[in-house]
Amino acid sequence: MAEVLVHVDHLDGAVRKPTLELLTLARRLGDPVAVFLGAGADAAAGVLAEHGAVRILTADAPEFADYAIVPKVDALQAAHDAVRPAAVLLPSSAEGKEIAARLAVRLDSGIITDAVDLSTDDQGPVATQSVFAAAYTTTSRVTQGTPIITVKPNSATPEAAPAAGTAEPLTVTFGDAATGTKVTSRTARESTGRPELTEAAIVVSGGRGVGGAENFAVIEALADSLGAAVGASRAAVDAGWYPHSHQVGQTGKSVSPQLYVAAGISGAIQHRAGMQTSKTIVAVNKDAEAPIFELVDYGVVGDLFEVLPKLTEEIKARKG
Repeated sequence: MAEVLVHVDHLDGAVRKPTLELLTLARRLGDPVAVFLGAGADAAAGVLAEHGAVRILTADAPEFADYAIVPKVDALQAAHDAVRPAAVLLPSSAEGKEIAARLAVRLDSGIITDAVDLSTDDQGPVATQSVFAAAYTTTSRVTQGTPIITVKPNSATPEAAPAAGTAEPLTVTFGDAATGTKVTSRTARESTGRPELTEAAIVVSGGRGVGGAENFAVIEALADSLGAAVGASRAAVDAGWYPHSHQVGQTGKSVSPQLYVAAGISGAIQHRAGMQTSKTIVAVNKDAEAPIFELVDYGVVGDLFEVLPKLTEEIKARKG
């Protein structure tokens, strides 16, 4: 069976959920071969094998931590040349998409970004995308070279499928461009204890209707009762009520959780572009004519400051 390269997104060996989703999707196309770059391969090997990696290509060098993007492109190119895969899969993060684009140029291959599903037929991999602010669903395939595909988080449920997970060293030769952009400092982001926004299964977002930074406490309380991430609309972020790192929308982050709760968000196209592929959408808004109600599965016309606390209490009561 053909092999499929999967770029492993991890933090010091702790494999992120989108990689497990990629391994699950890769099994539809062939045998997954994980590409692990940086320190921590031994810690990651077990979970990668558990989710279907037949082989794990590993490379550790200071360039991966000290320089941006290009060293990882060099490594993936080396992995591609060694494996000659049926496809290369990466997470649809900002870094993942830049790596994918540079790799596609080097390999003279086509690229598909932000896929939400993968399948295959006798002509090779087929990607499903939600385009034009998720107003349309398209299917497409790469017609030249090795398909390079990035996949949105939460596009698949990780499924265990134990495989050999044999670790093999990957020889990487870094080009002159690898040291072109140096990482000069890192600042750890303050942890809230909540899941990463783009990876969360549940997201609760607040918008202009929240009315102020201090009022986001009601959004956070509901999110914490659900084990959810907190998001914000562009209007709320522009007003300084919540950090830009939590903005959902065309100029923020794109999310596709199992459940998306929009509170006090009108549903402008800018916001919809970032969350419309969510599996189940719930909106709370005082304005019955708000555009957000056009795409929801469940809508509540009401004051969020009345609805959300009651919902939070009910969730806590049922958990208790």
